[in-house]
Amino acid sequence: MIELVIDARRKDLGGFEVGRVLPFHSRRMVGPFIFLDQMGPAEFAPGSDAIDVRPHPHIGLSTLTYLFEGEIMHHDNLGYNQVIRPGEVNWMTAGKGIVHSERTDPLKRSQGGPMHGMQAWVALPDEAEEIDPAFHHLDEDAQPAYENGGLFARLVAGEAYGAKAAVPVSSPLFYVHWELQPGVRTAPPPGKGAGGMSERALYVAKGSIEVGDRTFHEGQMIVLEPTAEPTIKALVQSTVMVLGGEPVGERLIWWNFVASSQARIDQAKADWKAGRMALPSEDDLEFIPLPDEPAKAQAAPAPVEPKPTDPV
Repeated sequence: MIELVIDARRKDLGGFEVGRVLPFHSRRMVGPFIFLDQMGPAEFAPGSDAIDVRPHPHIGLSTLTYLFEGEIMHHDNLGYNQVIRPGEVNWMTAGKGIVHSERTDPLKRSQGGPMHGMQAWVALPDEAEEIDPAFHHLDEDAQPAYENGGLFARLVAGEAYGAKAAVPVSSPLFYVHWELQPGVRTAPPPGKGAGGMSERALYVAKGSIEVGDRTFHEGQMIVLEPTAEPTIKALVQSTVMVLGGEPVGERLIWWNFVASSQARIDQAKADWKAGRMALPSEDDLEFIPLPDEPAKAQAAPAPVEPKPTDPV
């Protein structure tokens, strides 16, 4: 039933913890999901540094930001400046290249407050790797939701349970937010044997759940076997992200770049280093420089702990 369990590698960034789930040394991706981080939970004091991710580039992927608490201001070099709040979605498709930053708004910074959410990267399929970059912000009403008997479910992206979210995905996937009251039982979207997605996983963002006869807690990802059809039971009030989809093929990942070839990553490195990727017009006074380079991008990287300058 369970193929693998992944514990998030948590890093204290100074009053703010990030848990890196994907990529993992023995499991790079789940469907097209190539990166998954849990941000927080944290409580920022008034006037604290909060979120300050300087402008940085991406290629070959879409990023999905989803919050349980707090807010983040997005700026990109397409001209979008968009605050995201709980239950909303920021979907940014890098394609052939985009630059963005993520900050805490100065007013919100002065007030302080909570921060808790998820960041995912979705690798683009071969035919979409070099599409034009784009950005979409979607309010709560663009995401199908269901609530009954202690279960709240929101389809954040993709298709599941007979519903389709408004996020413009490029390959088959699903991304679902569950809020479960104690004792509630439910099930993930069907697996390969039942006509569903080939790869699926559950991530416990809060609380604890039972899958089969095993218990899992906050910060754990449960990768399901392709044909498993488990029942999930909440042992306490729990927040769970359910994700999966069809693989898009092997991908290399280096820093913020995802590609199907080393040559494309090398080109992206050169473009950023030479200043050929424009900064956001509303946030162009600083940027994250290209890191020291390893010899090659890694097809199966070891766990990477987030740093204060890491994109989130």
